[in-house]
This record gives sequence, structure tokens and C-alpha cells, in this order.
Amino acid sequence: MSAGASTAGSLWFPAYVALGSNLDRPAIQLERAFAALDSLPQCRLLARSRLYKTQPLGPQDQPEFINAAAGLLTTLTARELLVELKRLEGELGRAQPVVRWGPRLIDLDLLMHADTQISESDLTVPHPGLPERNFVLYPLRDIAPELLVPGHGRVSQLAARVGGTGLALLTGAPGGQ
Repeated sequence: MSAGASTAGSLWFPAYVALGSNLDRPAIQLERAFAALDSLPQCRLLARSRLYKTQPLGPQDQPEFINAAAGLLTTLTARELLVELKRLEGELGRAQPVVRWGPRLIDLDLLMHADTQISESDLTVPHPGLPERNFVLYPLRDIAPELLVPGHGRVSQLAARVGGTGLALLTGAPGGQ
């Protein structure tokens, strides 16, 4: 049975989520998001990365981001998990950015759901930016270095390939040892 075809409650699947914020004390926003992920129904937060300070992907006239990754076990399908992540973003205060890749209070992106591969207009798994974005790969490498991204390679190899330019570990913050 494939991950996408599971029925709720029948099997547990690994899933990985990227977290990001650059507004209103971003490290605190990520702590709130980790707590919210841990309280999702039919999900268990099993791993969380360190926090990374990163340069914005889009417009450079905005604050630096703080990024992290979470590892979950879930009985939800990829689509169900995406719906829950969008709901959490709203509960945590996210408003749609005025500018693409602009500042945001919280961003939760579904990176992977088991070995599921989906390419639909509103859901792509694995996340299309995963293999090339160091601000996603480095936190993900903290919790799943040997995770295989279908068609691209292992997270540790992808992180080494893209390099760490523009990244710095956030020290002195929860999760930033």
C-alpha cells in the first residue's frame, strides 16, 4: 500500500516539514510552530533540527530568516497533512505575503511524506525546492542525513553539493546549541 493511499489510522508514515520565519522574533515563532506540530492529531513530532539564520531567498530588503526542520510520524496522507499545515499557519498568524518570497511570520512546507511522489497544481512531494535550497537541506540534514530524496540523492549529499553560503547556526536560542 502506498503512503498516499493509506486510510487514516492504518499505518504510520515519516514526514518532514520545513519551518521558517523572519518577523516578530522568528526563533519564538518557530518554537510556537514546533509545539503546534507536536499537537497535530494523528501526528507525532519525533525530531527537530537546530535553528539556522539564513539570507532571504526573495527580496533582500527584509530581515534574515530563521529556518528549521521537523520530523514527524503521521497516519495522515500527504494531502491531509498539507491541509493541517496550512491550518496551523493560519492559527499561528500567517498572512499571505504581499510579495512572493517576502517576509512572513511563519511558513510550514511539506518536504516529504514517506516515499510518496505527487505532482499536482497545489501539492508537489517531494517539495520542488528541496534539492537546491541550503536553508532547507541543512536543517533537514540535522535530523535525517541519510533520507533519500527520490530522483536527487541523499540529504547529506545534496547539502554538501549546495554548500552553506549564507547560513549560520543560531546560538543562544532554544534548539540552537
